Amino acid sequence: MTIDSTNLAFILFAVFIATTLVLVTYAGRQSRKASDFYNAGGSLNGFQNGLAISADYMSAASFLGIAGLISLYGFDGFFYSVGFLVAWLLALLLIAEPLRNTGRYTMGDAVAFRMRQRPVRTAAAGSTLVVSIFYLLAQMVGAGALVALLLNLTDPAAKNWIIAAVGAIMVVYVVVGGMRGTTYVQITQAFLLITGAAILTFLVLLNFDFNLNSLLGKASEMSGLGQAFLEPGGRFAVEVVGDSWASFIGKLDLISLSIALVLGTAGLPHILIRFYTVPTAQVARKSVNWAIGNIGLFYLMTIALGFGAAALVTRETLGRGVNDDGSLVDSSGNVAVPQLSVVLGGGEGSFGGAIMLAFIGAVAFAVILATVAGLTLATSSSFAHDLYGSVIRKGKASSKEEVHVARIATVVIGAVAVILAIFSQGLNVAFLVGLAFAIAASANLPAVVLTMFWKSFNTRGAVWAIWGGLGSALVLLFLSPNFTGAANSLIPLSTGIDINFFPLRNPGLFSIPFGFFMGWLGTVTSKERDKELWAELEVRSLTGADVGERPSH
Repeated sequence: MTIDSTNLAFILFAVFIATTLVLVTYAGRQSRKASDFYNAGGSLNGFQNGLAISADYMSAASFLGIAGLISLYGFDGFFYSVGFLVAWLLALLLIAEPLRNTGRYTMGDAVAFRMRQRPVRTAAAGSTLVVSIFYLLAQMVGAGALVALLLNLTDPAAKNWIIAAVGAIMVVYVVVGGMRGTTYVQITQAFLLITGAAILTFLVLLNFDFNLNSLLGKASEMSGLGQAFLEPGGRFAVEVVGDSWASFIGKLDLISLSIALVLGTAGLPHILIRFYTVPTAQVARKSVNWAIGNIGLFYLMTIALGFGAAALVTRETLGRGVNDDGSLVDSSGNVAVPQLSVVLGGGEGSFGGAIMLAFIGAVAFAVILATVAGLTLATSSSFAHDLYGSVIRKGKASSKEEVHVARIATVVIGAVAVILAIFSQGLNVAFLVGLAFAIAASANLPAVVLTMFWKSFNTRGAVWAIWGGLGSALVLLFLSPNFTGAANSLIPLSTGIDINFFPLRNPGLFSIPFGFFMGWLGTVTSKERDKELWAELEVRSLTGADVGERPSH
């Protein structure tokens, strides 16, 4: 990169951060009640909340990770786009309105409504923390790769400082602005992201005279894989010659990933709390409709960006070089979109390339900051409201006290996320988000669905569903190639540590059914039943009547 692009990147970053800090400070001055911190006072309209949901969802995994996978692996990178988008149908049809009607601030409010508060809220808070940490890792890893490229930083320590800076900024967003300030940042980010993606998509198509066949043909040619680049099997469900077992495992892994992507959205804590920021269930549904429109448009553009990068950027550049054995130095593809922007702007060293890189880098940085702020807010809110307020203080904590604890929790969560992200660099951000989706679908989705739709569901069922789904997902991940036994495992082969006993990289195929099974088993082995509370829950979930938080018991 030239010095001009570096300076321009600094300027755009500074302008964005300064602007959002002004918005957050303004929001903080408007926040006078606990509800302002937790759910923006339930005052957002459908369009505003739809944009904020879009910003939460269209994260670094989408803008950097998915496009990167498509640029390196072609058709198979498209699986993430399809899974992320289809997932919203479940959220719209099953979750949005009932959850909005039965809860107040967190997922734990709805799940614990007709249960014993302390065990259920403890489980809900624990699950929220784990899911959010995995999602945070993806965003921060993306931030490190992106900013290092923009500022031409090659020292690994520089990425560590970038990750730490992102953590510090997200803490300020949440502590100062709460939900209202975070929403302002997310609405700004959604506008910038869609605008940036639209500009790049237009330029990519312009390069090929808006002929998709020409674009795909050039992408397959540049990939070195020919027609195979446009067919399944480049990354997932790869056919291994002479090894039918490995081929079978690859197919199972793809099925597992697909299930996790489709079911995971309805269990993501930072998405679920968005339904509480609107005044009515009808507005919650409108929010999801707006979100589906924005997200659908964006994912269509990521396809053009991914194939555009494959067609216009050399595979060696996308992979940051080639090893002696012919493999890519960086197989994540996280910086494919920034590299594409340089080419579209005129090439390396050109003024236009510098402008495009700095602009797209600033947009991606905005994406990351907005998403991590939403995740951190969801986690700190659950800790303060569910764990501290209902479990530790047994419902005796004041709203002011809860918010104070939430702000302290924000700082701690930010520090933990930074430390873990530093050790997770090099992993594809879309892959990390896929793991977060699997954990969310395994732990949270069974509890939410069974709470809303099963009359006999009880405390033991809810606790067993959350801990069973969460525990099985984490154990299977720990015993999978993600951690040991493979060339790209988190723990290198050189350490000699190998506990790779579970062959799938995504545990969803087994952990999600196990979460539902544990919810059923816990329920049928307990005699606890409360017909009156079920009747009240049913009325609230369908009508929204008398929405509020139950007293602790």
